[in-house]
Amino acid sequence: MLGLVTRCTHGVVMNSRVIGGLLSAYDLSDDKVFLEKARDIADRLLPAWNTPSGIPYNIINLRYGDARNPRWTGGKSILADAGSEQLEFIALSQRTNDPKYQQKVEYVIEELHKTFPADGLLPIYIDPHTGITSYSKISFGAMGDSFYEYLLKAWIQGNKTESVTHYREMWETSMKGLKSLIRKTTPSSYAYICEKTGSSLSDKMDELACFAPGMLALGSTGYGPDEAEKFLSLAEELAWTCYNFYQTTPTKLAGENYYFPAGQDMTVGTSWSILRPETVESLFYLWRLTGNKTYQEWGWNIFQAFEKNSRVDTGYSGLKDVSSGEKDNMMQSFFLAETLKYLYLLFSPPSFISLDEWVFNTEAHPLRIATRHANGETYSTIGQDRLQERFHGRKGRSGSN
Repeated sequence: MLGLVTRCTHGVVMNSRVIGGLLSAYDLSDDKVFLEKARDIADRLLPAWNTPSGIPYNIINLRYGDARNPRWTGGKSILADAGSEQLEFIALSQRTNDPKYQQKVEYVIEELHKTFPADGLLPIYIDPHTGITSYSKISFGAMGDSFYEYLLKAWIQGNKTESVTHYREMWETSMKGLKSLIRKTTPSSYAYICEKTGSSLSDKMDELACFAPGMLALGSTGYGPDEAEKFLSLAEELAWTCYNFYQTTPTKLAGENYYFPAGQDMTVGTSWSILRPETVESLFYLWRLTGNKTYQEWGWNIFQAFEKNSRVDTGYSGLKDVSSGEKDNMMQSFFLAETLKYLYLLFSPPSFISLDEWVFNTEAHPLRIATRHANGETYSTIGQDRLQERFHGRKGRSGSN
C-alpha cells in the first residue's frame, strides 16, 4: 500500500511527477513493478474526472476518491492541470491495453476543442460543470503553460500519425496566438511573451514561460522550411531573453517573473528563485535541434551560478531573493527531476534518449514514442529492440552482471 494515499494531492502533480516517473522507469527498464504502481495511482486519480463536463477536478484524496477544486480558483479547474494529463494516461493505456485512461484525457481535449478560439489561447480557468472557460488571464506561464506543451507532445507521442493530427492542428492555432503576444523591449530588443486578460496585455513574463523556446524549437520541425525557420528564430530570441533573466541579477539566477516597463529592458518582479528548470530545458532542445554549442555555454554558466549560490552540504537551496542571495533552505523535487536532468542531457550525446524515440513529459520524464492509428491500434514502441538490448544483463534482469 502506498504511504501517500491518505493525503489530498493535486492531480496534475501526482500524474506528471509520479505516474510519469513510474511509466518512464518502466519504459527504461521493462520492470512491470513500475507499470503496476503507475496503474494503481492512476486508478486512484480517476474519480477526479467524474464531473458533468468531464473536465477533471484538480485536487483529490487518493484514499477515499473525494475530488474538488481549490477555493482560490472559485471552484474552477485550472487549464494547465486539466489539459496536462494526456501523455501519461495515453501511455498507460498503451502499455496496459486498457483504453479507459486514454478515453478520460482525450475527452477533455474534445471538450476544449468545441469552443477552441481562433487564436488558440485559452484562459487559465475552466468550469468543470459546463466545460466552458471562465473570464481569467491567458498565460504561457503559471496555470497555462503545459496545456500548450502537451498539444504538441501528444502529436509527437503518437509518432505524428493522422490519428493525432488534431493535436498538432490545435497547437499550431495556439502558436498563432502566441505570436500575437510577443513584444520587444527597448533598448535591447529582448523578445518576451505578454499575459492577456480580455483585450488587455500585461508586460509580464514568468520564468515558467521559458519552456516556450524549447517547445517552439521542437515544434518547428513540423512546418515547411520557411515557417520552420521563423519559429526557430523566435525560439532563439526568447531563449536569449530567458538566459538574461539569469544574467541580469547579482547572483546570475533568475527570479520568478519579470516586468518590461516602457523604455527599460527588464526588471525582476517576484524575486525568489526555486531552481526552476524551464530555461535549461529550452537550452537542451535548442542544442539538440541546432547543434549550436552556445546553448551549452549558457547552460554551463547557469549551472555554475547554482553551484556558487545554491549549493549547500546536503543539496541545493532555493533563494529568497536573487539579489541578496539569501537561501530559503528548500530544494524542490523538480530540481533533481528536471533542472539537473536537462543540464546533464545538454552535455550528453544526442543519441542518448534520442528525440526520435522519446518524448519528455512536463516533469522531464522520458516516455517512449508509440505509433497510433485511427482504429486505436498501437504498434510496438519506437526503438524498443535497442532499448532491451541495452538493458539486457543488468542486475535484477536476465544475466549475471
